[in-house]
Amino acid sequence: MSSNLPKVAWIGLGIMGSPMSENLIKAGYDVTGHTLEQDKIDRLVAAGGTGASSIAEAVRDADVVITMVPASPQVEAVAYGPDGILENAKRGALLVDMSSITPQTSVDLAQNAAQKGIRVLDAPVSGGEAGAVEAVLSIMVGGEQADFDAVKPLLEALGRTIVLCGPHGSGQTVKAANQLIVAVNIQACAEAVVFLEKSGVDLTAALDVLGGGLAGSTVLARKKDNFLKRDFAPGFRIDLHHKDMGIVTDAARNVGAALPVGGVVAQLVASLRAQGDGGLDHSALLRSVERLSGSQV
Repeated sequence: MSSNLPKVAWIGLGIMGSPMSENLIKAGYDVTGHTLEQDKIDRLVAAGGTGASSIAEAVRDADVVITMVPASPQVEAVAYGPDGILENAKRGALLVDMSSITPQTSVDLAQNAAQKGIRVLDAPVSGGEAGAVEAVLSIMVGGEQADFDAVKPLLEALGRTIVLCGPHGSGQTVKAANQLIVAVNIQACAEAVVFLEKSGVDLTAALDVLGGGLAGSTVLARKKDNFLKRDFAPGFRIDLHHKDMGIVTDAARNVGAALPVGGVVAQLVASLRAQGDGGLDHSALLRSVERLSGSQV
């Protein structure tokens, strides 16, 4: 079944990487995976994949190497050095980095990989854990058209909206904009929730009718139950959104774009993290609005 499909190495089997790699297996791909936690490798094997004890072992025979790790330092750690992807993947392999990192890291990675005959795409995603599980992610890609065309069938097993946004780093720039919009949107929803509750309104009814009008959004639809139940089990952790707000504010400064509201929300995310809520879902921005409004959280 998988003989005519590219062989895939998957590095990073976290909240996003595990369900995404499993979706590739379901689509018929031969997936060999490596990550830091053995139980995550065991999960991949149980789903029909192959476990690898090192990055070198995972990538050796791969046509496509996919990385899904938390931030720029981890991408650099898995890509570079004697045990990394660039030293151990075969010439002509395609490295698709689906992590959310700084655009410059993606540009540098592509340049360094080219010297080894390895092609690179940056392909960060939006949609969170639910989008990963349901294979409906939005995938924003930076790199060469030919490489994008070659890997698009594979990406279609992971997401629904898959767009080449420009040269290397462009996918990361669009992802940074995505994270800006999401954070500001969650903050606005959180403020509305506290306002509605303090006003004595039926919150479920209010969010239903708001969701049907211009105030409706994917954020509100996806996070409504988190707000109603105060369930902040992480689909996307505050710690990671804090990292992403750093990326977007830094990148915007570099190009001379002002982010007045984004800057405020970045500080609210940072304060939530400082209060010990970094491991919670980003919908926990509600907790900071509650604190500011005098509620005991």
